[in-house]
Amino acid sequence: MVQLTPLALFKNLSDETRLNIILLLREMGEVCVCNLCNLLNQSQPKISRHLGMLRESGLLLGRKQGKWVHYRLSPQIPTWAAQVIEQAWLSEQETIQSLAHVQRGKSSTGCGVSVC
Repeated sequence: MVQLTPLALFKNLSDETRLNIILLLREMGEVCVCNLCNLLNQSQPKISRHLGMLRESGLLLGRKQGKWVHYRLSPQIPTWAAQVIEQAWLSEQETIQSLAHVQRGKSSTGCGVSVC
């Protein structure tokens, strides 16, 4: 496991796409790559690149299910980092919950987006 430093966390959170991924995962638990593409209106290669960076830093875990990969926040995130993420989520809670609500309505089981 990579030792997460404050500098690494803030570098990851300084990018809007990565920050939104983290906040959506905080809100939704586990999310498929294709659903993140849909939610953030970004291409699969771009989202996958950002997910790779977050995974390498130790912030995310991925689980392969068929042809899809589902990501979630790592339970091994240090407490101080989890508190930073929680505060960021609280400051954007309404926006993130609105995005998550739209996605929950579209896909309740499996992956509901055709980009996978």
